[in-house]
Amino acid sequence: MTLLTEADEISHIAFGFMGSKALFAALEFKVFTHLAQAQMTAAELADRADIHPDRAETLLTALAGLGLVSVADGRFANSPAAEAFLVKGAKYDFGDYLRLQVGQQMYGLLDQIDGALDGSLGEEATKSYAEWFSDPEEARLYSESQHAGSLGPARQLARSLDLSGARQMLDVGGGTGAFAITLCKANPDLHATIVDFPNVAQLGRSYVEKAGLSDRITYIEGNALETDWPTGQDVVLMSYLFSGVPGGTHQGLIDDAWRVLSPGGRFLVHDFVVREDRSGPVLAALWQLQHTAFTPKARSLDAAWLRNALDDKGFDQVEVGPMIPEMTMLAQAVKPG
Repeated sequence: MTLLTEADEISHIAFGFMGSKALFAALEFKVFTHLAQAQMTAAELADRADIHPDRAETLLTALAGLGLVSVADGRFANSPAAEAFLVKGAKYDFGDYLRLQVGQQMYGLLDQIDGALDGSLGEEATKSYAEWFSDPEEARLYSESQHAGSLGPARQLARSLDLSGARQMLDVGGGTGAFAITLCKANPDLHATIVDFPNVAQLGRSYVEKAGLSDRITYIEGNALETDWPTGQDVVLMSYLFSGVPGGTHQGLIDDAWRVLSPGGRFLVHDFVVREDRSGPVLAALWQLQHTAFTPKARSLDAAWLRNALDDKGFDQVEVGPMIPEMTMLAQAVKPG
């Protein structure tokens, strides 16, 4: 690799924040949803999105440079990835997750990463999720976007996991129920209990009711780190929980999962996890860094630590492998008996 090539790679990394803003803006103006209807010129897109043609062309050019759209003879079209993941209503759409949670809530927090790393960040800048979600609007914005972002992984888990013998599942920090709803739909005998904050639970119940599962999915309102969990569980699921709490609480979560699981019960941990040699994946590593800006005591979770922690607790059949490619991993373990 030449020095010039290395410098080019560094430039792409350094200016990555501009690419993020281009993506957020495109989602805000529904660019990918409009282009899903037909290929368009910048002027045609400008008319649909109600922005000036020159600014539409500037935005589309940036998106083309990022590989999110293609351009030929002055007409722009979605890339296959944009068509699958960024078009409103698409099967794997998680545009709202990026636009609302990442763009509006999380992105600005990166301004305080230096203070989070050197310990100088004031407590007022690092509220816990419990404090944050005591604001109904913040809880709504985060939870609704998280629901959109969790549906794809939930479907993937439902396809790959045999829960035919499971009757009771505890979804710890399960938000508005994307995983619980999807897994209950795929397993007619499964009932789920979700533990989450009151404002989140209130929103979640509407999703559960809409899915026609109010008789099989219930909520326990409270902080997952402080609330008593019901015992007799066949499955305990924690998705994106480890990355959102201090690293010192991880062992306690594993202990609690062991306590409430029935013999033969399965423990599932889905989260941003890096490889044991810490060489990546880059997306997982960057998500972990972003969480540090909000939760300075968060741990950069790696596959070896997670595997060893489950082994040491006494779990059998411990496996840790990719879930969302290059971003998340799924740990599976079984309580013996």
